[in-house]
Amino acid sequence: MEVLSIKGLTKHYEKFTLNNVSFTVQQGEIMGFIGRNGAGKTTTLKALLNFVHPDSGEIFFFGKPFSQNEYDIKQRIGFVSGGVDYYTRKKLRSITKITSAFYTNWDETAYHKYMEMFSLDDTKTPAQLSAGMKVKYNLALALSHHAELLILDEPTSGLDPVSRDDLLDVFIALAKEGTSILFSTHITSDLDKCADRITYIRNGSILASEELATFLGKYRSLVFSEDQLTSSMREKLIGLKPAKHGYSAIATIKDAESFGLENLPADLDTIMVHLEKE
Repeated sequence: MEVLSIKGLTKHYEKFTLNNVSFTVQQGEIMGFIGRNGAGKTTTLKALLNFVHPDSGEIFFFGKPFSQNEYDIKQRIGFVSGGVDYYTRKKLRSITKITSAFYTNWDETAYHKYMEMFSLDDTKTPAQLSAGMKVKYNLALALSHHAELLILDEPTSGLDPVSRDDLLDVFIALAKEGTSILFSTHITSDLDKCADRITYIRNGSILASEELATFLGKYRSLVFSEDQLTSSMREKLIGLKPAKHGYSAIATIKDAESFGLENLPADLDTIMVHLEKE
């Protein structure tokens, strides 16, 4: 079942265009949304919820057009973007009380469970929280009304490695229970651990949207000396760049094998770095 379907989403700015963005998210799926800074990730996520008004395109949640069912749909989704930038001097429990009133399915027991899991004290104020703790608090709010789809903009940003790992474990557990998760991140190792599929946006356009294993399987990583670099290789290498002892690049599996050089499976970080050099 498709919980989110985006078709031809377009938004024009003076110096940037979100161009015909289309992809889907399935029930129980963890979708990683990747791309360099300024590629259009945050604009896309905000456009999904009408925080940014798209110029054209169709957005469906749970098979229903968002424009005609905004209230009902927002009861079924959770959105987290950055820290807590409102009511910085109010106690978290007061912010929670205000927030919970908007959701018909608010679960106070779940809220306390996640506050304890994230080691959060609701007698504190947002001004007393670190950047990572603010993210955790926003996640606790999003998870406490049993959202069927979580849309998260850099949810692991600012978290230490252990806290990030704990959070990814929560994502995996939620997905197994049927919750869908769409999240943008610059920390590609997070996706290596938990993502089922990735959507890669580049300069406002979707470069790929497919299973993570399929995307990774298209490329091989190569490191070689200057003496090994030939003119015919240059035409086939992707993102050729200097390395400590020569050069590095990626190539399709077919091309990599034709070079006769040692090549290795490419991880997501390596693929992104070299594709962005093109």
